[in-house]
Amino acid sequence: MEFISKLINPGSAAVVLLGAFFITFLGYCLGRISIKGVSLGTAGVFLVALLFGYLFTLPGLQNIPVLSKFFIADASASAMDSYGFIGDIGLVLFVTAVGSIAGPNFFRDLKKNAKTYLPMGAIIIVIGAGVATAFALIPGIGSAFASGVLSGALTSTPAFSAAKEIAGENSAMVSLGQAISYPFGVVGVVLFVQIMPKILRADMAKERALIAAPAKNAETKTVEKKEKKRFDIDGFGFAAFGLAVVFGLLLGSIKIPLTSAGFGGSCFSLGMTGGPLIMALVLAHFGHIGPLNMRVNTQVLKIFREFGLVLFLLGAGVEGGVQLVQQIQNSEYGLMIVLYGFIAGVIITLIPMVVGYIFARKVCKLPLLNTLGSITGGMTSTPALGTLIAVAETDDVAGAYASTYPIALVLVVFACQIIGIVC
Repeated sequence: MEFISKLINPGSAAVVLLGAFFITFLGYCLGRISIKGVSLGTAGVFLVALLFGYLFTLPGLQNIPVLSKFFIADASASAMDSYGFIGDIGLVLFVTAVGSIAGPNFFRDLKKNAKTYLPMGAIIIVIGAGVATAFALIPGIGSAFASGVLSGALTSTPAFSAAKEIAGENSAMVSLGQAISYPFGVVGVVLFVQIMPKILRADMAKERALIAAPAKNAETKTVEKKEKKRFDIDGFGFAAFGLAVVFGLLLGSIKIPLTSAGFGGSCFSLGMTGGPLIMALVLAHFGHIGPLNMRVNTQVLKIFREFGLVLFLLGAGVEGGVQLVQQIQNSEYGLMIVLYGFIAGVIITLIPMVVGYIFARKVCKLPLLNTLGSITGGMTSTPALGTLIAVAETDDVAGAYASTYPIALVLVVFACQIIGIVC
């Protein structure tokens, strides 16, 4: 055993990379399993990462040669920073790619459907917040735990941060609630956008035609004609993509105070999701900055989108698994509150989606793919958008996501703060 430990002795960076790519392999294998046409797809990476996050914390791992290198003592371990960094890179790659793909047709779609998309985002968050508030009023639950469950059920990191700030010394309960509800918050929306078209027996070719941009070919030809005179730094558009990320991260880092305490109190920012997404949409819409061509090769964007989604799910999964174990171990309330939190998280994930779907389809008469795209945005679900793009076989659904996402992002942050203050 000692010989094996000396023979196979990867460094800390190699350990993280080994773990990341092994999780990716197993995750894609799990995602390929299909039951009646429904599969996890790329979200399989998240579940495998979640399992590994749990397994990496098992004390017995320390006594096994080679595997002991993968042991993570708790959420403060240095390996967690590495997995978190991987997830952040993935998130930025994914949302920038999505924004760049959706940008050329985004504002046309927003102008056409803004009266639907904005209420959709509001309805989803208000209903989720209402359920969370009712949950908070149950004796022994409290606002901190409920707001954590809400942020996890809607997979919103900004809301999680806002809830922790309001909770103060009780922030551990926010972390516990978020850790319990987050897994179903990811998987639930991923399954929903796959199951609904099958239940409705939707003609996907017809649905794609309904969401496709009118005169798209004419617009593309016009753009191509104009861009012949633009300057390209590289043939793939890597430089333009990098510049969009830079501008997006700067936009996302702008903080807007929400209370009289100014910058010392609670602040809102678009963060690493909203900033790059909005900036990519704007740059892709205009297509250039002066003589500099900001168009990126479509195949490159699709690769960045998929690779970014994998990295994000990997980082979020490992982090979520470790956090879940640690928060449950540190909790004074035992498994019963875990059960309550899971049930509440499932309800907060499902009810807003169902109501939002009925509102979009029956009241606003939106086509199916527009509806599902706006639901992924209203639920602030990055993984579900990736799944929906695969199911729909068109990138046009990203426009509906991008239209609904900003209003949902703002409202869910406010919702977590209000629950923390009122309840």
